[in-house]
Amino acid sequence: MISVKEKKRLSKLSQLIYKASKTVKILRHLAWPLDVKNKFFKENCQKLPIYTYPIHDDSELKFILNEADKYFGNTLYDSWLKIKAEEIKKNSSLLKACGTKEFFNISSDIYGLPTTPIHDNVTKPINLSKQFEKIIGAIKNSKIKLKPSHSLSSSEVAKKIDDKVKLYFNECAPQVQLVKNLSAKATATSKYINIREGGEFDQADINQLLNHEAYIHVATTINGRKQKNMKILGANYGSVTKTQEGLAVFSEFISGSIDVDRLKRISDRTIAIQMAIEGADFIDVYNYFIKEGVSRDQAFENSRRVFRGGVLSGGAPFTKDLVYLDGFIRVFNFLRSAISLGKIECIELLFSGKMDLDDMPIIYSLYKDGLIRKPDFIPPWANNLNYLICFFSVSMFIEDIDYSNVSKHYDLLLDSIN
Repeated sequence: MISVKEKKRLSKLSQLIYKASKTVKILRHLAWPLDVKNKFFKENCQKLPIYTYPIHDDSELKFILNEADKYFGNTLYDSWLKIKAEEIKKNSSLLKACGTKEFFNISSDIYGLPTTPIHDNVTKPINLSKQFEKIIGAIKNSKIKLKPSHSLSSSEVAKKIDDKVKLYFNECAPQVQLVKNLSAKATATSKYINIREGGEFDQADINQLLNHEAYIHVATTINGRKQKNMKILGANYGSVTKTQEGLAVFSEFISGSIDVDRLKRISDRTIAIQMAIEGADFIDVYNYFIKEGVSRDQAFENSRRVFRGGVLSGGAPFTKDLVYLDGFIRVFNFLRSAISLGKIECIELLFSGKMDLDDMPIIYSLYKDGLIRKPDFIPPWANNLNYLICFFSVSMFIEDIDYSNVSKHYDLLLDSIN
């Protein structure tokens, strides 16, 4: 067992690294003021937006990390925490490189690329996106019409979500508020769930946002900040984003909250990032989203997400938005393996804070050594082990089937239908 003295040292070290992480606010730094959008529309969407990012001051970050250096030891936990400190430094370097091609290089290192293979070294987010787009295209060209649900105002959505989170989190419930000029439909911290004022919402958005923002982002933040000895688990920084967004999308999927429009938005963003990498500028990507049938406002917001921090003339975008699809596949496979191997505690510990999937061996050791505790808030679907076991058991069985002949049979069957 780890000594009390060592626990205190590691706790202090973790707290300092967590404090350092608070000085690097990626999305806040990359946000555009509303007048950039207004000017773009005033110029009939014919001129590239212009925005100069504020200079990122990293002096406080350096000061805190220099202090943290005094507490480093030689344990596996120290090596892990040193990696976290380096990742936070990389986030800071990203912000210092805003508006340059180097921004894209750092972004690619943190979040990956649409062409970065997942663990099988074959599957790529861009291929999955194109495959989904092909399937959706086939559905659109058929006689079946996907019926959109009844539209809701942003205030109606905020009220319904507020009622739900108060029941789930009780005294820890975040405040739900409307926010103007939000790049996403919603964002979340441990204290607030922000809903885009004037955004386009329907009934499906309520369950999606609850499962995505509340049951994952809010829950893992609160759980992480309750870890007295490992405050770093309450920190939000680039390298944990893939797992956190992957969990959030999986939460939508396993709860039956995701829909075609939502998955198409995720796929479209991945395709748009690849377009920008290949040289498409802001206007090209904006027109792509318009062609896909979204409103002018939403097309601008989608394009802004791709280009914020990068080069608007093309070649160097912000690659964060591909983590939704990439992370979803990684989380799916992790949970399947955890169920297959009977590592149920690892599923619980996955919600004990903000982490990367590859952190799990260290997280489990931290738990066994009494440096972290199990989370207070776990999404409802993760507590339903009966369903998870059934779901992944069937999933594994189906994947073992040789589909070469099966597909031929049903393809011929269905192709005969006019």
